[in-house]
Formats: sequence, C-alpha cells, structure tokens
Amino acid sequence: MKLALLTVLAAAAIGANAHFTMQYIWNGATDEGQNNFIRVPPSNNPVTDVTSTDLTCNVNGLSGANVETLTIPAGANITFEWHQHAQRTGEDAISGGHKGPVQVFIAKAPSTAASFDGQGAVWTKIYSSGLLNAQSQEWATDVVNSDNGKHSVIIPASLPAGEYLLRSEIIALHVAQSYPGAQFRRRQREPPKIALPGAYKSSDPGITVNIYNNLQSYTAPGGAVWSG
Repeated sequence: MKLALLTVLAAAAIGANAHFTMQYIWNGATDEGQNNFIRVPPSNNPVTDVTSTDLTCNVNGLSGANVETLTIPAGANITFEWHQHAQRTGEDAISGGHKGPVQVFIAKAPSTAASFDGQGAVWTKIYSSGLLNAQSQEWATDVVNSDNGKHSVIIPASLPAGEYLLRSEIIALHVAQSYPGAQFRRRQREPPKIALPGAYKSSDPGITVNIYNNLQSYTAPGGAVWSG
C-alpha cells in the first residue's frame, strides 16, 4: 500500500503561542527526513476554526502536488515527530503548557493520494490518546514531549492496498475554556468514516473544556478508534 502523509495542527486561539508542526516521519526504524512525504503548511500558526477546510490538512493542504508518497506494508509502525521550530534543538518539542489529546486518522484516496483533498466522510480514526492520569493531569502531549516529539501508530493490517492520506492531529487545550480556544472490538467490513471538517463541533466537550478545574475525564472528538 502507499501512504501520503499530511498533518493538521488544531491548536490554541489565534495569537497564542501554540506553534509547532509535524516535521518528520519514521517508517519503522527509518527516519524519512525533514518534511518528506508531508503536506507542509506555510507556517506553524494554529488552526482554531472547526468548520474551516484548514482543519483537514492544515493551511494550503488540500493539494498534494509535488509531495511524494511513501510505500509501506499494512501493519507497519509509523512514527510522527513534532517540533516548535524547524530543527531538533533539544527544547520541548511542543511547549509543556500545551496539554491535550493526540490522534491519527486515515482516508483512502479514490485515485492518487496527491490529488485527494480529504473532503467528505472519508476519515477513520486509528489512534487516540488523551488524559492519561487525572490525579497528575498527565496528557498525551506530555508523553510526546518526553519522547522528543514522537508518537507512533500501527497501520491496521486489514486495510486493502491503495493510496491513503494519514492525518496526525494534536489539540492544544490550554485556552479551551471558550470557543474558539482549542487548537487543533467488533471487526467491521468497512471502518467508520467521518468528515473533517464536519465531525467536530464548537460545543464538543473535547474542544471547549477547562482543563484547569480538576478535570477527571476527557473524551476526544471524532468518535471511537477503529482497530482494523
């Protein structure tokens, strides 16, 4: 199968310091290099409008022209690596104050991944990690920081051959008390699919939430994870 990799950052309110992007892809143990196989946004500014098409693949991300695809087997371990700036400096990959969930979605292209804009109910969630410890208020983003900006996902082995878009998402909730603020097993014959934008609403408790009031549980937007 072939995967074209893209990133979207749903992050804090416009003007807040929630500036980081996914910059590296690891295919198993192989570092594929900076910004390869990625639809790179023009800046590290956040997306805050859940109705914008920027939510799909970030700004200018609806076209994959001039972006190569990466050939991998189904069942592969893919790692995403995020950073605040365009280098591996040793600083926090994403600012330690930016707490929130980490999610991954996949969508099968009708023809080539390069020509696929990812619109409509085409996305299936294959990974989601949110509030890990209510007592310590440890979030999935804390794990990403402790692992030098990395988080991994296993591509479902049951996916048929074809070209796909893989969408990695971090939602920073540090100013999500009001909207806009959030910065963006049954085996089934067909995985559940959602639209992005479309599935997220400003009123979702996973998007408009106060994480500083002894939060005891958290439900990430976008539905359940499909295990394949």
